[in-house]
Amino acid sequence: MRGIEHVPWLYDALMSVVERARFRRWRAWLADGAAGRVLEIGCGTGRNLPFYASPPVAIDPDFALVRAARRRAPQARYVVGAAEALPFAPSTFDTVVSSLVLCSVGDPKQSVQEIACVLRKNGSLRAIEHVRATSGVVALLQDAGQPFWTWFTGGCHPNRNTERTIAENGFEIIERRADGVMRRLHARRSAGVSPAAIQRPAPDRLSAE
Repeated sequence: MRGIEHVPWLYDALMSVVERARFRRWRAWLADGAAGRVLEIGCGTGRNLPFYASPPVAIDPDFALVRAARRRAPQARYVVGAAEALPFAPSTFDTVVSSLVLCSVGDPKQSVQEIACVLRKNGSLRAIEHVRATSGVVALLQDAGQPFWTWFTGGCHPNRNTERTIAENGFEIIERRADGVMRRLHARRSAGVSPAAIQRPAPDRLSAE
C-alpha cells in the first residue's frame, strides 16, 4: 500500500510542519540516548539520522525512502528490509530506535519480537509512537477514521495500542512520557526473553560490522 509516507518530498514537507512544535526535540531525545551499536528501524527519509553522534545502521522496506535517507545522511549504513523480518543475527545491537514506525508495520507484534531478538541482553528500545486513546471522542474518531487514514498515508493505523504491544512482547518500559496520544518510550529487553525462543522468519542474516 502506497500513500504520503512513501513519497519522500511529500513526507518531508509534512514532517517539517510537525517538527516546528515538539517533535524535533523528541527526535533529539531518541538519538541522544542511543548507545553502543544502534539500529534504526523504518528510517524513512532519514530525518532522525543527523541527530546521532555516531552513524547507526538504518533499515526501511522502501527503496525510494532509503535513497532519500542516504542523501541526508551518507555516513549511515543502509539496509532495505522489513521490521517483521530483521535480517540480523540475534543479540546484534545495544539499542534499537523506532520513530512512528510500529503504527505502520504489517504485524506490530512480530516486529516488536524481532526487535527483542536482535537486541543484546539489557538492550534498549527507544521509541516515539502514537496510540489509541483510552476512551472518549478521540478514540471513537481514531477508530472511525482509521480505514481512510491508513489508505491516505500508506499504512499508518492511528488506533493501535503500540505501547501495550511493546510491554507485552519482551520489554519492560522504564521511561514514559505521554502527550495526548503521543508516547515517548524507553524500554529495556526483559531479562527473561531468550532470542533463541523467538520464532522468526528466515531471511539472510547480516552482521552489523
